[in-house]
Amino acid sequence: MSKLEFKQLNHKIKFKEKKFKFTENQIDFLKTALNKSSKLLFLAGPAGTAKTYMAVYSALQILINSDLEKNILYIRSIAESAQRNMGSLPGSIDEKFSVFASPFYDKLDEILNSTDIAFLREKNLFDCLPVNYIRGANWNDVIVIIDEAQNFSYYELLTALTRIGENSKIVICGDIMQSDIKNSGFKEIFNIFNDQESIENGVMCKEFTTNDIKRSEIVRFIVSKLEKN
Repeated sequence: MSKLEFKQLNHKIKFKEKKFKFTENQIDFLKTALNKSSKLLFLAGPAGTAKTYMAVYSALQILINSDLEKNILYIRSIAESAQRNMGSLPGSIDEKFSVFASPFYDKLDEILNSTDIAFLREKNLFDCLPVNYIRGANWNDVIVIIDEAQNFSYYELLTALTRIGENSKIVICGDIMQSDIKNSGFKEIFNIFNDQESIENGVMCKEFTTNDIKRSEIVRFIVSKLEKN
């Protein structure tokens, strides 16, 4: 939906006041995400560095301010903890996946008020899917957020990367420290595209550090301690 269509519907989306001040790394990521020349962004970082928040925040900015017809697609693996399994979930695909899509909805609640979220839902301007359902898809005019990418295998990420079509942008967020699968492909693919040639082709690799942790001071301490050991 373009800016013109938003105006015609007399609905102006307003962002809530940010709960935290962006760090220099987060500002740099946001500038890169909003740059029209960037097509694919990898975002690595430890827990609490607002990776999902920044991805959703930038996607909403693009959605609202773009002259192109776009919507947001949130994708995540249905991998559970490597140590525990809660068994099969009842309900439809949407109902089953809602547990895994909760970080996306949480960030929407942090950024927008309920009226604006209801408006975006009514106009079908966002959707959430498990990675299992993306094979064969062709993503045109869409902003894709791939979250918890450390739980994607190399081939699942390869499938996701090769879905991108015209006028689209993909943000892939991952935390190498928190993979729940043994064959994660996130670190390998991040390293493959972390070079000048990729930058020249619109593929950017960004990395948050413990200095970007916003969740709490205790999380900053925990992550720093674990990294040292």
